[in-house]
Order: sequence, then C-alpha cells, then structure tokens
Amino acid sequence: MIDYSHLYSQLTGTPLEDWTTQLPVQINNAFDVKKYGDLPKWQAAINSLPDYQPSSFDLSAPTIQVGETNDITDVQRAELTKQLKILHPWRKGPYELFGININTEWRSDWKWDRLKDHIAPLQGRQVLDVGCGNGYHCWRMRGAGAELVVGVDPSPMFVMQYEVMHKYIGDQGVYVLPLGIDNVPKKLEAFDTVFSMGVLYHRRSPVDHILQLKDCLKEGGELVLETLVIDGDETTALLPEDRYARMGNVWFIPSVAMLEQWLRRCKLKNIRTVDVTTTSTEEQRSTEWMTFHSLKEFLDPNDPTKSIEGYPAPKRAILIANK
Repeated sequence: MIDYSHLYSQLTGTPLEDWTTQLPVQINNAFDVKKYGDLPKWQAAINSLPDYQPSSFDLSAPTIQVGETNDITDVQRAELTKQLKILHPWRKGPYELFGININTEWRSDWKWDRLKDHIAPLQGRQVLDVGCGNGYHCWRMRGAGAELVVGVDPSPMFVMQYEVMHKYIGDQGVYVLPLGIDNVPKKLEAFDTVFSMGVLYHRRSPVDHILQLKDCLKEGGELVLETLVIDGDETTALLPEDRYARMGNVWFIPSVAMLEQWLRRCKLKNIRTVDVTTTSTEEQRSTEWMTFHSLKEFLDPNDPTKSIEGYPAPKRAILIANK
C-alpha cells in the first residue's frame, strides 16, 4: 500500500505526533478488499506506473501541472492515459500530467478562486482538508505556501488518484489519508486552518461535524466551511425526504443565516459569508474522465432552477470563522 513514512517523520515533535501511533492501524484497516473489491485493480494500476521524471511541476496554477509534454513520447503518453483511466471516475481537478489533460467532473479551481482571497495566508501553516477527494485542493494549499497539508477522505480510489500525483511530484508536505473525520483524534487542536468543503450536508448531525472541525483547530485557527445552502432566514433548512439531486446521503441543507447561527452556537468567532454561488453545468459536468451522469442529469430538464426531485437547484456557500 501507500508508504506514509515521510508523514510520520514530519509529524514527529509536533502536536500531531501522538496521532502517528494510531495512523498505521487506521490506514491498514481502511484498505479493506472485502469492502472495496476493486482495490487490487487500483493498487496494480499504481504499482505499474512508469518511473518518469517530470522536468517541472506547478501547484499554484488552476490546472495542476506535473511534467512537460516533451518529458515522454506520444506512445508513452497513450499508455499512461490508459493506466490513469483505470482509476475512473476522476471527480476533482483539473490536472495535466506529462501533457495529459485530466479534465475532471468538477472545475475545482473555480471553488479555489472563490475562497483564496478571503482566507488567512497559508504560508507556513499546518492545514487539514476534510473530505479532500483526490487532493486537488491539498496541492493548491501547498502551492499557496502551507508547510503541511493533511487531507482525509474515506474513499481508497480517490487516495489512489492522489498517489499518482504524489509519485511524480514527490514528498512536498501533502498527504491524503484513506480516513474520515471520525478517525481524527478528539480534541486534537493542532491545525492552523481546517477546510471542510462538500461534507457538511452528508453528516447526519451537522452541528456535531462543526464541533469536530473546531476541535482540530488551534486557538485562533481558521475554519473554512463550504456546503450546500438554500434561500431563507435563520429558521430555514431543507431535510430531503429521500434523495437530493440524485444523492441519497444528503441530510440538512440550511440557509446561510441558519448556518451562521450553527457556527455561533458552536462558539466560533468572526463569522463571515464570503461567497454564495449557484452551481452551474459548466462547473460540474460529465467528461471523458468522469463518464457517469453529472449535474445536468440531476436537474429538472424543464426547470433548471430545481433539482430532479423538485427541490431548489444546488447552491453553495463559503463561510469562514475562527476558534
């Protein structure tokens, strides 16, 4: 499996050191073949990646670029493309790897552009990214100067996608772990910045999730929270009866006013809403790297302001607060 020895070394002597006693067992348990039957296939794809050497990489550009087109031949690029597509679907990005444009389902760079000028500078900070997917935003955080970025996501396939980039970029202080927020030790209080983007509405208890995120922060640390919202006042929240935009694991979708109230109730400070944007079919869509249905199929074909179930179409807000 993935070698995290560099992470353990980097955590030695930090407030995160105690977590290293638990991490090897947690990670080993996460790579469960019984639960993820395709895991051997994904691991084989990683193990067979060729040892190409990128002449450069750029973690600060909207499309994370690793290597140049001239670093490998056209034949090698075609073979590498086949290997990368074994890890389909690619949801977060975009990436360019040795001239291969990995055009992911989400234009995750658009979300980054909406928040990057509002957050505290990441230079030298210890950062946690909860529900990070394949780590696209983790790499952007590192590109913005973060000293250490730890991403957690319980999907091993997304972690394998991260490992593709990690193989070619090398150890740059970015680590994606096959874990969820519940695996992070309680009362950790070790990170300068904690991101939770696209997670809150998947939690049965959103207030408990906010408290978990708060517990990961140092005193004065910053929480960046991005989630689905609906229009309304501080008394408004949507609890879908069944599915929302074809997603079966959506629980509470609050108004911005109610979300701000949740943050106040959790004793967070300096709460500000920095962006509210309706998700477009240009930002989330099917591509050759994610060929399943996407947002277009999740909306009412006769009224794109509504989801296929008749609820308001997806709208997302970014809130920032401090501990």
